[in-house]
Amino acid sequence: MVSSISPPPSAVQILRVFKAEDLRVDCGANLGDGLGLYDDLALDDIYQFTATALGQPIRLGRNGSGPLQICKGSKTGRIGATIALDSLVTFMATDGGVMEALVLVELTDDTCVAETYLLPLTPHVPRQRYTLIGKTREGLAERFARLACVAFSRGTQITLADGTQRRIETIRPGDRLLTRDAGAQEVRWIGQTTSQSVGTEKPVLVRAGALCNERDVIFGPDHRLLVHDRDDLRKRGPAKYLVRARDLINGIDIVEADNGFVDYFMLLLNRHHIVFADHIAAESLLLTPVTRTVLPNGWLERRSEIAAGHFRTASGLRTTGDTTESTANSDLAKPARPQQQTKDHRTAASL
Repeated sequence: MVSSISPPPSAVQILRVFKAEDLRVDCGANLGDGLGLYDDLALDDIYQFTATALGQPIRLGRNGSGPLQICKGSKTGRIGATIALDSLVTFMATDGGVMEALVLVELTDDTCVAETYLLPLTPHVPRQRYTLIGKTREGLAERFARLACVAFSRGTQITLADGTQRRIETIRPGDRLLTRDAGAQEVRWIGQTTSQSVGTEKPVLVRAGALCNERDVIFGPDHRLLVHDRDDLRKRGPAKYLVRARDLINGIDIVEADNGFVDYFMLLLNRHHIVFADHIAAESLLLTPVTRTVLPNGWLERRSEIAAGHFRTASGLRTTGDTTESTANSDLAKPARPQQQTKDHRTAASL
């Protein structure tokens, strides 16, 4: 929720950013300067993070199709200020590693630049020197949208319509999944992204047995799960609610995970549905003004039935703040236990 100058956003993201002065040029055309905007960035400038650069959490939200804004509770920036996407930059470290990052701009009420932020999309090492090797203004909304999309980590077992399970990275468009709210449903699109496991973006590890799962499962921190059966979890969200994974952390069998960075796979169905990930009821991708930009250009326009189906959440669920309340009947589909599977020898298609 943002300040009273504007309506509350439909969703909130918590991201870790660096201020412009946290990353300075120590060799090149802009010697001594902090990170600049697209027109000021000079290729081959060499940057280094300052000794005090730790990154700060910023809360961003969007009201419908309106601009990104800094939300109430953010420890960074002015509450209610608009955030613009300036550019996507690529650096090469002295050890040969590559770091990609988005440059974000906080605007004043008269659209002047108030602050510039760097949002790393891949891991970085504070004491490395980074040479700027690329900059672009293409595909910014799509790259940012990936950060807002709920997705399943590599290796997660998804329940198919016949009750068998398959690793998420082998699922393909056309495969039929078992959903809790509508039975068998076809996968329409799959996307893949890699997320840095730092700060507020650390994934959540659900240990075997915590939510009726037979093995450890990793979820993104904002992926919403349907909780039930356990009193300690109901305190965080009643059985009729979808609750963010980060809000289920208890320090015992649901904990933060340090995985460096995680490969995530997005599942888009005709509508927002509840699928089964290692027997845990979890949401599929919900298209919003932010997340729909992750789709290929023109893809959604040629499939109007999908856009229409995402104006509401899964059947029997209604949104309440950061959770989604369920009014579903008790006779909804339950996940079948996995049957003996044959090896899948298909080659993974590019996503």
